[in-house]
Amino acid sequence: MKWMKKILSLIITLFVVSLVTFFAFRVIPGDSAIAKLGLEASEEQIEALREQMGLNDNLLVQYGRFLSGAVQGDFGESTQYNVPVSSLIADRFPVTAWLAALSFLLIVVISLPLGILASKKENGIIDRGITLLTQTLMAIPSFFLGIIIMLVFGVILKWFAPGDYVKPSENFGQFLSYMIFPALAVSIPKIAMMVKFLKTSVLRELRLDYVRTAKSKGQTKNVILYRHVLKNALMPVITFLGMITAESLAGSIVVEQVFNLPGMGRLLVTAIFNRDYPVVQAAVLYIAAIVVLINFGVDVLYRKVDPRIA
Repeated sequence: MKWMKKILSLIITLFVVSLVTFFAFRVIPGDSAIAKLGLEASEEQIEALREQMGLNDNLLVQYGRFLSGAVQGDFGESTQYNVPVSSLIADRFPVTAWLAALSFLLIVVISLPLGILASKKENGIIDRGITLLTQTLMAIPSFFLGIIIMLVFGVILKWFAPGDYVKPSENFGQFLSYMIFPALAVSIPKIAMMVKFLKTSVLRELRLDYVRTAKSKGQTKNVILYRHVLKNALMPVITFLGMITAESLAGSIVVEQVFNLPGMGRLLVTAIFNRDYPVVQAAVLYIAAIVVLINFGVDVLYRKVDPRIA
């Protein structure tokens, strides 16, 4: 019954997102017909194209048509590219997915050891150094960090050619070696947040009664930390990790612009500029669906880690 409620909640969330996205872009000035024909087109041409595209229909009729198609995976045709929206999404989404996956991997691999190390060396030189570094990195926006990475590693050190994106189908090795740099730009501020959050969670657990009981039984600090404390400390961290992973997926839009990645971010920005409503609606709905599924996965993982949670 609870899983049914969760699934129903996911469906309602996506419905609300689709509703807000659809009507939000209908109230701003301009439309797809004007964007497609340009300002030089006559009023008759614009009106004929509006009729052809169904833009003269009642908004509720347009929304019903969009929702009916979306349920079947059909988001219509792009008014800018004149190809099915689903094919554009299928072409661009893997790039964003790779960026998010690499960012997630970097966040986990780097933040967990640093967070544990900072908690073990509380108030020491290492802890203070990590704290100073994380506070600094949290204050730097991903897009600015991307510019710095491009300048240092691309222009000065020449470890990669800025803007020279290679498709995975052409050369997977070069693709990964290029993608690691935008992934760093996305993940570094999140790593700093994760380290701080994990350290706080571990230190909070270390002050609880069961830790003192374990010490009185003669267990070493490392045994207590890795066998008892870390499992409990990771509970709130899992939720936080899910939040920042979803944020990484949505927040990679600007980083894609900086590194010239043909992902969902660039597609969405271009579609908004050109009033390509079918692409905008589909892109936002796809991103929202992934974010909702990530949160759903976090709930499932939460229950696996701690079966006491109903």
